[in-house]
Amino acid sequence: MKIFVLDDDKQQQVYMETTIRRIFEKNGWEDFQLLEIYGKPEQLIDAMHERGSHQIFFLDIEIKKEAQKGLEVAQQIRKQDPYALIVFVTTHSEFLPLTFRYQVSAFDFIDKNLSDEDFAERIEQDLAYLYERRDIYQADETYIFENGHSEFQVPFNEIYYFETSEVPHKLILYTKTQRLEFYGQLSEVVDHDKRLIRCHRSFVVNPGKISSIDKDKKMVFFPNGASCYVSRYKMKGLLEAFRKVGKHG
Repeated sequence: MKIFVLDDDKQQQVYMETTIRRIFEKNGWEDFQLLEIYGKPEQLIDAMHERGSHQIFFLDIEIKKEAQKGLEVAQQIRKQDPYALIVFVTTHSEFLPLTFRYQVSAFDFIDKNLSDEDFAERIEQDLAYLYERRDIYQADETYIFENGHSEFQVPFNEIYYFETSEVPHKLILYTKTQRLEFYGQLSEVVDHDKRLIRCHRSFVVNPGKISSIDKDKKMVFFPNGASCYVSRYKMKGLLEAFRKVGKHG
């Protein structure tokens, strides 16, 4: 679990941190991996190095007297991370309808004017949802990558392929809806899920998302028109994996 708080009020920052820590202590939950409190939107955005449903963001809507700044931050978060939970914590309950217009898929909207008891209860409910789902993240439907430099989670059935980047030690993941660049090695990618196949020194593919294979040109094609190369020595193994997936599709 990684928890981020954005609020430019120092007193509220302390209150949020204290509340969250008390909730974890009260429930005997394992320590969160990270709890970061920020007063400036750019600090929070710069701190986002991962994506996935293991992350939750508590955002104030009014920042530095900009009435809807938190909504704009939420949009940036959602562009970078389609899976994180976003919770608005604000005195501006009148902005609730705007969260739908900004299309940020907010998980909750908590009014700061609630009593301390009710406020803490709402925070606890949101954290409990995240905590109780921690084991679901390991399900077959989710691909989870983690090493010393990168961590992310994406739906496995949206993965098309991985390729080496021009930037040393970085890889690029292409899915149905996004492009994600991260630090890692192709061998690590396969080690994290044996359903993936390394078909070339520069590519790892998800056989279940391949639309066709050109054996003569040694090319793999995906539903969005993207393609990658297949090594002559990897063609037999890839064809077997492709046929096997097709039989179970």
